[in-house]
Formats: sequence, structure tokens, C-alpha cells
Amino acid sequence: MKTKNKFRTVDLTFVSLFVALMAIGANITSWAPFLRIGDVPITLQTFFCVLAGAVLGSRLGALSMIVYTLLGLVGAPVFAQFSGGPAVIFSPTFGFILSFTLAAFVTGKIIEKSQTVRTFIIASIAGLLVNYVVGTNIMYMAYKLWAAAPEGFTYKMAWLWMVPPFPKDLVLVLFAATLAMRLRRTLSKSSSQYKIAS
Repeated sequence: MKTKNKFRTVDLTFVSLFVALMAIGANITSWAPFLRIGDVPITLQTFFCVLAGAVLGSRLGALSMIVYTLLGLVGAPVFAQFSGGPAVIFSPTFGFILSFTLAAFVTGKIIEKSQTVRTFIIASIAGLLVNYVVGTNIMYMAYKLWAAAPEGFTYKMAWLWMVPPFPKDLVLVLFAATLAMRLRRTLSKSSSQYKIAS
């Protein structure tokens, strides 16, 4: 995707769209509370985060995640279970929210170098790994430093919590890779205003 100093209206529209999708994906557990492993809610945020990077590129993909994070921190109920506000910073799972910006950026950066099927798949898996590594490590540190850790909590336990949602997230990011390829091609062909760099 071509980068410019100024954001176009279409850029801001797509950024806003992914902010809204992240808010929707964050609150799946509000309608299905059983989708929770330990203190980690199973959501569609990773899917939409990777999709944002894959479709919008590193710059706008990361921007959409930054806007989403800031919107939640100022109080909008866009995080999991319709939470929001600065107190979320002290939640053990806040690291996953922080990881979204980097995950979208990494996904988009890889795809900007090449747009083959293989690259889309690698980029999407890379975004997922960034999400898991950053989020899980910050969650572990949070429990060790300030949050009330479950009895017998260990680094291994933190990663074990991530095992159940991993297959779901892996399938979803692979779907995101496929969907992103089609969306980018469609956008490039149908809009002279919204050109995506090859």
C-alpha cells in the first residue's frame, strides 16, 4: 500500500471499519461466556488484527489497532466484555491488546514485500505468533508483579492457557490470509482511489 504523509478519506474509513470490527470481535464472550480459558477470553480480535495488517498494510493496519487501543483506554467499551478505561492497563490480558499494533504492522510489512499466496500465509502466521508471544509474556509478568495470580501459577501454565485457543486462531488467520488476498485484488480493481502497492 502506498504511503503518504496525509491520510485520505478512504484510508480513515478503512481504519474506522477495522476499529469497529475489533470491538465486535472482542465481545464474542459477552454472548458466549463459556468461550474463556483461564483468564484468557477466546475472541476474534486476532483474526481482525491480522486481517487489518494484511488488507491495509503495515502503516494503516497498525494505525487502526492504535486507534482501537486508545479508544478503549479513554473509556469506550470496545475491549472484551465491553470493558474500557485506563484501569484496563492493569489487567493481565492487556498485553494482548498491546500486541495487536505490532501484529498488524508485522503482517502488513511482510505482505508489502511480496504478495504471493505463500507470503500471505507466512505474514498471517507471523502476526499470530507476535500476538501470542507478546500477550502471553506480558500476562505472565502481570501475574508475577501486580495481579493476583492463580494458585501454583507458572510460566508453563500461562502458555498452557494458550493451547486451547491456538487451533482456532491458526485456522482463522489462515482464513484471514485467503480473505485478504481477495479483498486486496478487489480493491485494486474496483477503486481508482484506493490503490494497493504490489
